[in-house]
Amino acid sequence: MAEAHAISRDEVAGIAKLARIALADEELDHIAGQLDTIVEAVSAVQAVDTTGVEPMSHPHSVEAAMRVDEVKETLTQDQALDQAPEVDEERFVVPQILGEGD
Repeated sequence: MAEAHAISRDEVAGIAKLARIALADEELDHIAGQLDTIVEAVSAVQAVDTTGVEPMSHPHSVEAAMRVDEVKETLTQDQALDQAPEVDEERFVVPQILGEGD
């Protein structure tokens, strides 16, 4: 006998139809169980008391990643290309990787 789920097999079938996913009848109960597990995990996270916890967009201090923007001298095109194994029309020549024809 199939286990009772908070998410019904009809709801799973409806979601699968919207997502254009073909599911066999035996898959509906299995996926309903998996979705129940996900909903339980989300509910457990939502139950955590976050009073006094500041909302954040990143788990680490992003300020530490920033530095002062300093203008520095960069390489000229000739300097950048002078050590290249092969140059064509003032550009690096690299091996073909996507199978595109010449």
